[in-house]
Amino acid sequence: MRRITKIVHIEFEEFDTIEDVFMYMASAAPPMKNTMPVNSYKGFVVSFIPLGSANGDTYLMIYAKGTLEPGIYEFDFTSKSFKKVDSIERADKNYFISLTPKRNTIADAAIEQL
Repeated sequence: MRRITKIVHIEFEEFDTIEDVFMYMASAAPPMKNTMPVNSYKGFVVSFIPLGSANGDTYLMIYAKGTLEPGIYEFDFTSKSFKKVDSIERADKNYFISLTPKRNTIADAAIEQL
C-alpha cells in the first residue's frame, strides 16, 4: 500500500491564556458568527485557521497551553472570562465548542514543530 504524504505549512500564534485565545478568535470571527470550534489536545487548546490559497496547505495555529473538557463554553468579551454552559442562548456572547479528538494529524505536526 502506498502512502501519500501532504506537506502542510503551519504558522503559530501563541497566547498565555485560554481567555486570550478566545479573545483573538472572537475578534477575528465573521460578523454574526458566535459559535467557534476549538480542540483540547495534548495539553494545548488550539484552533486552526486556513491561510492563503484554496488548496489549504497553510494554517495559522492559535494556541495556549491548557485543557478544556468537551462541551460548550460561553465567552464574555468584556470581562474576558468563560464558563461551561449547557446550551447556546445569548446572541451577545461568543460560544466555543471544545472537542477532544482522539487524533489530529495537523495538530500533531504543529506540536512537533514547537
